[in-house]
Amino acid sequence: MERKRQTVRGLLAIVLAAMLSLAACSGRAESTDPSPHTLYDSIAPSPYDWSCLAWDERGRVSYVVDGAVLSRTGIDVSEHQGTIDWQAVAADGIDFCYIRAAWRGSTEGALYEDGQFRANLDGARAAGLDVGLYVFSQAATEEEGREEAEFVLALLDGARLDLPIAFDHELTADRSGRADSISYDELTAAARAFCETIEAAGYEALIYGNSYEYERLDILSFAQYGYWFAEYDEAPSVPLELYLWQYTHQGSVAGIATGVDMCIELAHVLDEGDRQ
Repeated sequence: MERKRQTVRGLLAIVLAAMLSLAACSGRAESTDPSPHTLYDSIAPSPYDWSCLAWDERGRVSYVVDGAVLSRTGIDVSEHQGTIDWQAVAADGIDFCYIRAAWRGSTEGALYEDGQFRANLDGARAAGLDVGLYVFSQAATEEEGREEAEFVLALLDGARLDLPIAFDHELTADRSGRADSISYDELTAAARAFCETIEAAGYEALIYGNSYEYERLDILSFAQYGYWFAEYDEAPSVPLELYLWQYTHQGSVAGIATGVDMCIELAHVLDEGDRQ
């Protein structure tokens, strides 16, 4: 019996050593990042009734309560959509748009104005659409997050916006980008610096991302701002109060020659629903 206990203890020691070795090799032994399984444990179930989502024959979705449509339909665009006929966009049932104002390179880290930013901003406004902006971020530090905010603020030069300005920090496709390996704390600091700088200038801030990207930073600490959540499914899976839900990247909209990201605005859905 004693020999059996010694054998068991020996096996456990070997297994434990192997686990520690694997953790050390993966660089995760000292990680403080939250588990995706516990990320939202402190939040109540979703405040939305996703059975209220109604899909039409074109694949567009609305949030409908007692026959009343409480959401609004929007798109987000960049120079990748080319020249856009904004009057045709507005006539095709689009209420608002998010325009990429700037982007940072994932290798050298330089900041650039989107090639269609000014044409898109002027065209969308002339067509009567509400407009918000986003920055495709590759910020690797708090200082770079602040720099990106200051860059878009300089482009605006005090001009009015109808909607918030979004921080969009994404991993590169091959995971070789300069900001792909920054830590949880570094990305949180960069996002916070961006949002604080935007709001100090009198605008509102949003945090864009999918569920994986939200897990890369302390997303729950950004509740004072807004969440723009991307998930291409029947309904959002996070129990957050959302400003926007991006539900497809293959939408078809008149006046745009390519597929386009489509969103619904949920910012006021809960308030409106309470009044029904």
